[in-house]
Amino acid sequence: MALADTVSGRAWQRMLSGRRLDLLDPSPLDVEISDIAHGLARVARWNGQTSGDHAFSVAQHSLIVEDIFRRSNPKATLDDLLVALLHDAPEYVIGDMISPFKAVVGGGYKVVEKRLEGAIHLRFGLPAHPKAALKDQIKKADIVCAYFEATVLAGFSEAEARKYFGQPRGFTRDMLAIEPLPAFQAQAKFLERFEALEAQRASVGMVAK
Repeated sequence: MALADTVSGRAWQRMLSGRRLDLLDPSPLDVEISDIAHGLARVARWNGQTSGDHAFSVAQHSLIVEDIFRRSNPKATLDDLLVALLHDAPEYVIGDMISPFKAVVGGGYKVVEKRLEGAIHLRFGLPAHPKAALKDQIKKADIVCAYFEATVLAGFSEAEARKYFGQPRGFTRDMLAIEPLPAFQAQAKFLERFEALEAQRASVGMVAK
């Protein structure tokens, strides 16, 4: 059965920008960075089961993953860094499902996620989907971040975190800005980093011409 056959009613979400994003056939023209930043800053990692006065948002997680990826891959291109920053961008629409639930849901979730990833990347002049090598490098940064989130915020012991995420190498807690931020601050910082990367990409593009 096709995914469209399983959906009743509308299959789009209205964004604060006024865009209507079709989840089954998302268009890059309906993707706005303001909507992504707003949404990710209000989606909680770990289903909100973290310590602190504020939820630890996907926006803040994305910033840390991009930071870890950049430090681990000094030869990464500006496009690579933007892909790292946007690695969880589809979650501004579909939320952050914890890994155990993703395993239960299976294929349908992944189909929607991949379509959204493609639309988001194309909107910002990136290949629709990252190559396997780049995806693996970003995943390694993601796992390092998850280890520190687990031990600092989500109540995991170090031994338990090592079991699921491995022992991070080259990074310590003090190197990462992991204290949960209010949503408006996480949103602003995400936008600021995006705009800095876009400015650098534009500058490089002008030089190339």
